[in-house]
Formats: sequence, C-alpha cells, structure tokens
Amino acid sequence: MNLAKLTIDQVRSGFEKAGYIAEDDIIIPVYLALRLEKPILITGAPGVGKTEIAKVLAYAFETDLIRLQCYEGLDENKALYEWNYQRQLIKIQLIKEGTSDELIEQNLFSRDYLLERPLLKAIQAPKKVVLLIDEIDKTDEEFEAFLFEVLSDFQVSIPELGTLASRYIPVVVLTNNGERELSDGLKRRCVFLFIDFPSIEKEIKIIKVKVPEIGERLAKEVALAIHYLRHHVDLKKKPSISETLDLARALVLFGAQKLEAQHVKQTINLLLKDKDDIDLFNQQVGPAGLIECIQNQQDKRLERRIFT
Repeated sequence: MNLAKLTIDQVRSGFEKAGYIAEDDIIIPVYLALRLEKPILITGAPGVGKTEIAKVLAYAFETDLIRLQCYEGLDENKALYEWNYQRQLIKIQLIKEGTSDELIEQNLFSRDYLLERPLLKAIQAPKKVVLLIDEIDKTDEEFEAFLFEVLSDFQVSIPELGTLASRYIPVVVLTNNGERELSDGLKRRCVFLFIDFPSIEKEIKIIKVKVPEIGERLAKEVALAIHYLRHHVDLKKKPSISETLDLARALVLFGAQKLEAQHVKQTINLLLKDKDDIDLFNQQVGPAGLIECIQNQQDKRLERRIFT
C-alpha cells in the first residue's frame, strides 16, 4: 500500500469498486487522512455508513481490517495485550526441577505467551493495515487518553519485552456516534468527517448499486419512504442504510413492482426495531398513510422539476 503517490481519483475509484456511493464531501477528507497519515474521525448517527468506510479502505488497498469494538469499561489490557496466564501456569507445572528462576522468567514472558489484542496487532502487523476503532464514544476519558498516546507514537512499551514500535503506520478509522463529547486533544490529531443520512437521490443510487435487481420505480419509492420516516416521524431509532437495503431486498423477494400498503405492513419490522417506534408509526402514519405521503412527495418533486 503506497500512499505517497495516492491521488483523489484513486480514492474515488476505490470507493466505486467497493460499491460505496460517495461524493467529494467524503472522498477528500479520506484522501487527506491517507496522505497525511492521520487518523480519520467519522461522526454521525448510527447506520449512516461510518464503519463501512474502514471496510472499503481495507478492500480497496487489499489489506487486513483489524477492528477494536469499543464498549463501556474497555481497558488497555483488552485493547492492547494480555499475557496468556493459563498457558504460563501449565508451563510452570511442566518445568523440570533444577531450572533457574531467571530462565523460568525468561521463558514465561516471551512473545510466545503474549496475546495480541487489536491495537498491538495493528502496530506489529507485517504490512500496512486498516485499524478500525469503532464507537470510541462508548469508552471513558481515561481510555481515550491512553488511546491518544498509542496513536501518537504507534509504539507500546511492555515491561517484560521492551518497546515494540510499528514498522508500518496503520490507516486508522475512528467512529463516533456522539454519545459523549470527545477530547480536544484527540480531535486535533484527526481529520474530521461528519456523515449525515443520504439525500433521496443518493439513497436511490445506493439501493440500485446494492440491490441491482430492483426496479427503478420501486427503488425511488423505497428511498422516499425511508426519507419520510427519518424526517417526519419522531422515532427513537431512525432506519439505517442497511435497513433500507433489507427492505429493498425483501420487496424483490415478494416480486413487488411498486411499494404498497401491504408491503409496508409486512416489512415494518425490518425498518423499526423498537416497539414504541412501531406503535408511534401505526398511530401517526400507518401503512396506507405512508403510501399517501410517498405519492405527495413524488407530486411535489415533479412540480419542482416542471416549474424550475
């Protein structure tokens, strides 16, 4: 993976080959992060395609994706390395009498007994890899400070082994759902990228790329339905892009040519994953109401094209 001569067009081509629909508002920040060898911090609501960017980069550069899934209570041992205590205990039991204490210690704290966790795996990888640190906002400030130190130097000190430095600086992608405010120190070291839910036109493109067997009319109606749910119904969890694609694939399975009320009723559980959201939808809109809203949106869009 040679980033020194990377061009914006190559980044754009890589996204296209991976089937990720992206304009310059995404392509250029990613390009700058790659060329400057800086982490990219991607912020946005769940389901807008943040994690997918790391997968696209690994695919485009034909390299490994190493993922650190963050969660509350994550500490450096789980993220960096641990000693294989069980194996060490077994080794102790098998050591013959007469072995010196110094030799025992050397044996027990060698690389053979080191369990590499995602951060150390990325630092010690024999080639340039993509390191995805997913949902960094789920961790606490202490872990964030530790992570900031690791990402600044791309090396780690292990008392028993010394300092292990990175041969290749990994491509680092951090995702943030905005559950808490991240530190200024972390944000200063990253290229920032905010991703919003796609426009209707962009979502139509995504549907047609990911579900190529879908018809033109049905793709438009699915995008309009999702757009209405996201922006006109006060849902706890708005439908993600992956859920849009689930709906599109389900409708293809049904052999649908257009979106009808019965389809909405049959597939609403693909879009809404909370009972309160489903109840709210049925009370405020309902399957038949959603189809009517889609038709109204289509009429308004047609009027704008005619009179502009």
